[in-house]
Amino acid sequence: MISMREVTKVYRTGRVDVEALRGVDIDIDGGDFVSIMGPSGSGKSTLMNIMGCLDVPSHGTYLLDGEEVQGLHHNRLAEIRNEKIGFVFQNFNLLPYATARENVEMPMVFLGMPAAERRRRSHELLNLVMLGDRMDHRPSELSGGEMQRVAIARSMANRPAIILADEPTGNLDSASGLEILNLFERLWKDGHTIIIITHDASIADRSRRIVHMKDGLISEDAPNHA
Repeated sequence: MISMREVTKVYRTGRVDVEALRGVDIDIDGGDFVSIMGPSGSGKSTLMNIMGCLDVPSHGTYLLDGEEVQGLHHNRLAEIRNEKIGFVFQNFNLLPYATARENVEMPMVFLGMPAAERRRRSHELLNLVMLGDRMDHRPSELSGGEMQRVAIARSMANRPAIILADEPTGNLDSASGLEILNLFERLWKDGHTIIIITHDASIADRSRRIVHMKDGLISEDAPNHA
């Protein structure tokens, strides 16, 4: 599903080049459940952005589902993101004046799905994340855990193979965080590829593989037998 070889990423800050990734090699199979860990500045968020086609490598090769990503036009990158990848962010990134249902439908609008099908699919997904009775509520009327469940439902709108989550429980209390992790585990068991960026070892312990990053490189990559 994901294959990277000698991937580097260099950012220019004024006259200084900052090497965020320094030659990353990684393969992630379909149906894997991976946590990527590391301290701030280790490169894990940069790696996630490249995996999610939000950014492209400076050097090296990245194959996503067999397609070489670097060099693609930004329109094609947007298509890949919309078709193959669902994103879940720490800050939810919900539209504040849209209802839960409207937020979930947004990716389907970009895909050109008919309105009736969007409504059916959004109802299905909100019921899946146990928010069927909250679908007409706006984010300000939802708890943090509920907003993150809306975000997870939205991430699945176009049936992506991969769900990328960046610190998905970072703004939640422990009980809500546990609900979100249980939901990711259900999605993994249903066949999704789950990749979580985290600094929290208790979250990583729920995954089936843990990748540690340090100074722009993978320092450890091993199955999780916990």
